[in-house]
Amino acid sequence: MSPVHTDHDNDHVHHHEHHHDPEHMKAIVNRLAKSIGHLESVKKMVEDDRDCTEVLVQLAAVRSAINNCGKEILKEHMSHCIVHAVQDGDEEAIKALNEAVDKFMKNS
Repeated sequence: MSPVHTDHDNDHVHHHEHHHDPEHMKAIVNRLAKSIGHLESVKKMVEDDRDCTEVLVQLAAVRSAINNCGKEILKEHMSHCIVHAVQDGDEEAIKALNEAVDKFMKNS
């Protein structure tokens, strides 16, 4: 049997392995690191009492970058994890994906 993955937010147990493309995951981590740096810059802008419109534009750019990371993670999950979950007959993985998409889209 495959390792068990627990979704701590929903207490679902998935009985499939996570199969991720290491290069793609590294690219996502790098994008997230850039977003963190960008958000730190926006924080500094606020601390420096920069123009509010500039801050809002930069916040929009950070939000867009984070949303794009989310889309990439979703694509990765569907391409690898969900494919393997379906092959393993793990219907809970599909349910968990639907719930995660709902939460991600609500906060977008």
